[in-house]
Amino acid sequence: MVRVGLGTDSHAFEEDGTKPLVLGGVKLSECDGLKARSDGDVVLHALFNAISQACGGESIGYYADEMCDRGIMDSREYLKLALEMVRGMGYRINNIGIMVEAKRPCVAVEDSRRMKRSIARLAEISDAEVGITYTSGEELTSFGRGEGVYVQAVVSIVKA
Repeated sequence: MVRVGLGTDSHAFEEDGTKPLVLGGVKLSECDGLKARSDGDVVLHALFNAISQACGGESIGYYADEMCDRGIMDSREYLKLALEMVRGMGYRINNIGIMVEAKRPCVAVEDSRRMKRSIARLAEISDAEVGITYTSGEELTSFGRGEGVYVQAVVSIVKA
């Protein structure tokens, strides 16, 4: 049996240079970080929501707010919780699709590969089972105008 989940998340940029930009578990130096109580990793937040939805769970805030209160700001730790849900149901991640809408950062090919590897390692799947695509949105939205980053994630899980 296959289950599918769709997740989204978005964050505006901090614009003050005090926080690094983290996407897909990888620190990027081109832009300021994103506004959030956590590290603001919008890619992992959207992925968490997709996995949780596939499992019949709640949105990331339901779980991560309490973790933030305890000082856990690394979104990889939140994702581990979602992956535990999958395993607890007797499933495994089959594949992951990530769609990023943002004018900035302009993600270099090597950074995209690093993000793909990072996500694959966290999900315990091969790099080939993670797809990441980007669009500028042609400046039709606030994300396309460079005010933040919007991510959609889709995940399929299958019986282990």
